[in-house]
Amino acid sequence: MASTSGRVAVLALHWQVNVIKPEGFFGGMLSEPVARSGVVERAASFHRSAGVPVFFTRFTIPEGEGGLVRNTGFMRAVAEAQEAFRPDAPGSQLIPEMAEGAQTVDNQKLSGLAGTELADLLTGRGIDTLFVTGVATNLTVEQTARHGTDLGFTVHVVSDCVAAADEAVHTASLANLELTTAGCLTADEALERLRTETRSGA
Repeated sequence: MASTSGRVAVLALHWQVNVIKPEGFFGGMLSEPVARSGVVERAASFHRSAGVPVFFTRFTIPEGEGGLVRNTGFMRAVAEAQEAFRPDAPGSQLIPEMAEGAQTVDNQKLSGLAGTELADLLTGRGIDTLFVTGVATNLTVEQTARHGTDLGFTVHVVSDCVAAADEAVHTASLANLELTTAGCLTADEALERLRTETRSGA
C-alpha cells in the first residue's frame, strides 16, 4: 500500500439499527446472519485499533426524501417505509457498539460516497486509502468500494468486518472486490499493514 497511516481512513457503512438489529427494517433478513458471524465485535475492535479516522455512513430519508431516487427495487422499498429511516428514528441510529464518538454522514444512496461531500472531505484531508467495513457486503459495501476506486482512492474491504444475508452471496461479492478494488484484507492484515507503515514512516 502506497499510503502512510496519516493518509488512511476507515469507512464504516450502515452500522445502524435498521440493518443490524432484529427490530430494524432489515432485521428479518440480516440480524441473524450478522449475529452468527460475529462481525459487529470484530469491526468495533478494528475501528478502535486502527488508529486512523473512522467515518460512519447512515442510510436515512429526511422529510422531502432528500437525494432519494426510486430507480431500483431497494430504493422503492425503503421509500415506502421512509418513516423508519428518518434521521431521528430509532432504526436510523448507530448501534451502541459503534456509536461512541462517531463521525457520521447521512445519505440516500447505496454508496456511502454518493450524494454527500464525504469524498471531497477525505481528499481535502489528504486521505487516499480507505478500509471499508459494514453490512451488507453485496450492497453498500460493494457499491461503495467500487465507487471509491473509481474516484481514485485505494480501497481495501476488510473481509472479516463485513457480512451479508447469505454466505454464498458474501463470498461471491468478496471475489468480485478482489478484482475491482485494491484487494480484500482481514482485520489482522490491515492492522499489521498500518503498524508496519507507522514503524517505517513510509
